[in-house]
Amino acid sequence: MNNTQASLDPRQFRRALGNFACGVTIVTACDAAGNKAGVTANSFNSVSLDPPLILWSLDKRSSTWDIFQQASHFAVNILASSQIELSNHFARPQEDKFAGIEHHAGLGGAPLLPGCAGNFQCSTFQQIDAGDHWLIIGQVEQFEDFSQPPLVYHQGSYAMVLPHPRGRKPEVTEQNESADLLHTKLGDNLFYLMIQAVSTSHPRFVQQHLKLGMRNSESRLLLVLDSAPNASIGDLQQAAAIPARELNDAMQTLQTKGYLDIKGNQRWVTSAGHAKLEELWNMLHQAQDDIFAELSEGELEVFRRALKLVVSKR
Repeated sequence: MNNTQASLDPRQFRRALGNFACGVTIVTACDAAGNKAGVTANSFNSVSLDPPLILWSLDKRSSTWDIFQQASHFAVNILASSQIELSNHFARPQEDKFAGIEHHAGLGGAPLLPGCAGNFQCSTFQQIDAGDHWLIIGQVEQFEDFSQPPLVYHQGSYAMVLPHPRGRKPEVTEQNESADLLHTKLGDNLFYLMIQAVSTSHPRFVQQHLKLGMRNSESRLLLVLDSAPNASIGDLQQAAAIPARELNDAMQTLQTKGYLDIKGNQRWVTSAGHAKLEELWNMLHQAQDDIFAELSEGELEVFRRALKLVVSKR
């Protein structure tokens, strides 16, 4: 889809920006009066190594601006892949976001959250007026690296980092000429095989969804809504792994395409939506048949049981 500057659709523009995968953070601060602020943000980026500078942006409509503007320091908490609920919590407007949330004070009183992949504690270096956002640049004074797998945001939904199965192969030499990892000790490791299998198959499913005119997040949401059309926003966020704002955008997209009807708090999948679901299920079944064609039904049943066992251990 092409959009010129004169006809930019804000929702489509944000959707296009979602193609750039990024991490998810919770930025926190505390002013001199002890008022604390925390917001979920994926606009975090590095700026400079000397001096060590980072930046993030805050919507001008945010009620937390006064605290961030007056605070001497702020902290960027980089979320781990297990912290979706925490991300959703700080993305929702509420009177006291820190009530019941474990945290401790960092530099300038900025709250630090446990369980994160890392954090950066910064003094405020510069605040820049930029369109409908404030750009806030911080000079890093302390940081912690816990090396946890990070939470990722991509195409309107949460994601995880997995090793790419098509990374650069070593040059062929006499020593590695016959090296085939699937026939080594590593190739017998179930965790290695699961990661490789997901990394190999996932891009195929994404492309299949796009051929049906659906983003992966939209098709996942439609499948969830078919089973639980009137589930709460929180339950939908968890089941579809989509942040609140993007969840609303995805529902509007499904409604615009005629796949979903919404009246007040009631939602239901339309006949066109059920037809699209049928296409989705046919695509999934065909892909499953193609990938597992060499396995018997008995072997597939054992495989299903093994996968369900792994999922139940979350």
